[in-house]
Amino acid sequence: MASSRITYHHRLFLWLLSFLGLFMGCFVIFQYDREKKYKAEQLNERLQLYNVGIADAVMNGVSPQEYLAGCKEPFEELRVSIINNDGRVVFDNTLDTLPTENHLSRPEIRDALRSGIGFARRRHSFTTNDTYFYSAMSNDSIIVRTAAPYTMSVREMLKADSAFLWFMFGMAGVMSVIGYYATRKIGHTITRLNQFAAKAERGEQIYGDDPFPHDELGDISGHIVQLYANLQQAMMERDRQHEESLRLEHEKNLIKRQLSNNINHELKTPVAAMQVCLETIIEHPDLPQSKKDVFVGRCYDNCRRLQQLLADVSTITRLEDGQSMIEKEPIDLSTLIKAVVEEYSASGIPIRLDIPSEMKTVGNYSLLSAVFRNLISNANAYSRASLISITAHDSVSGEWIIDFRDNGIGVDESHHSRLFERFYRVDSGRSRNSGGTGLGLSIVKNTILFHGGTITVSNHPEGGLRFLITLPGT
Repeated sequence: MASSRITYHHRLFLWLLSFLGLFMGCFVIFQYDREKKYKAEQLNERLQLYNVGIADAVMNGVSPQEYLAGCKEPFEELRVSIINNDGRVVFDNTLDTLPTENHLSRPEIRDALRSGIGFARRRHSFTTNDTYFYSAMSNDSIIVRTAAPYTMSVREMLKADSAFLWFMFGMAGVMSVIGYYATRKIGHTITRLNQFAAKAERGEQIYGDDPFPHDELGDISGHIVQLYANLQQAMMERDRQHEESLRLEHEKNLIKRQLSNNINHELKTPVAAMQVCLETIIEHPDLPQSKKDVFVGRCYDNCRRLQQLLADVSTITRLEDGQSMIEKEPIDLSTLIKAVVEEYSASGIPIRLDIPSEMKTVGNYSLLSAVFRNLISNANAYSRASLISITAHDSVSGEWIIDFRDNGIGVDESHHSRLFERFYRVDSGRSRNSGGTGLGLSIVKNTILFHGGTITVSNHPEGGLRFLITLPGT
């Protein structure tokens, strides 16, 4: 049914044609009537000149017959009548017997008595039974009336100019063509808007990249479509961000559950070891003091391990949930790295430094210190290296690039993607024996990301594990 409906363009064009036809029709009728009046007035002027000549001749004592005999008639079979002021015909060149009826009621006579001249078109004469064009003029004593029969010459003279009609028809055709293209342009815009409204109602994607005609209606329509497309895009982006936030919240809750499970698992080992040691001491009070000291030492080691685990969990929690509460201040990374290296100078693997004397950045001093403590502790515990190397330089973009590596055994590449996961251990048994909590490298990565930097891990071609860190400079 929708396809059979006439389009808006064609409806608009038909309305325009109707209005144009009505206007042109009224104008043509009006102009045609004016043209007919003009032609009648021209004919009347010719006859009036003849009338004046007859009236002057009569007033000078010349009989109408003598004047007509000596003067050429402007039209063939011209009828000439002289009527007195009482309306009685006193002379008629075409009648043998003069009419007796009063002529004051004739329109041309009535007008002539009122204004001096008058004429009547296509009035039938009951005396001769012909149709005439009457022209009358009045002076103080008589009324001279001439009547031209509707011969071919009179008809041609009274005929309206047909060139005007053809001109009007031509103008109507030109205006129709112009109107067609104008309404087609408007109709195209309206159709596009209708299609846009239908798509919007169905909830389809609106792109707004199909241009409208370059006119006021097209510009307004284009702005409406573009505004809707932008709104639709904003709503899609809002929904995408909402879905992303839900996904991140789900992942965060999952990570928290995993963290809780891992912490529970990590707590069991030192707690169980401490419980066994204490139960042994309590159940065997006669144990030698040296044995008791061994069990107490084990309890102390596991207690320190619990303390470190709780401290690392607290740090992870701060980085994830309390970033807005972590204060930042101007820091010299060079001084910070040297201070951390100094802590490990008396024990562990030798450390070689090759860093600038000044490395300005903005960050949290304790967290950035923990980064290098964890990296050095990790290398001391697992790398089996004989040297740790820390080098640094600034980049063209103003970042600090820090290269931390050891010359140890490295880590198989299959583990690299998971080294920064919480509680992930390449060798879980050896890691626990070394006192690690499994959170060190996770703290390192989260701290670097919190400060707007990056960290990557790889095996150095000459051996050992390499961490490449970037931090923004100031």
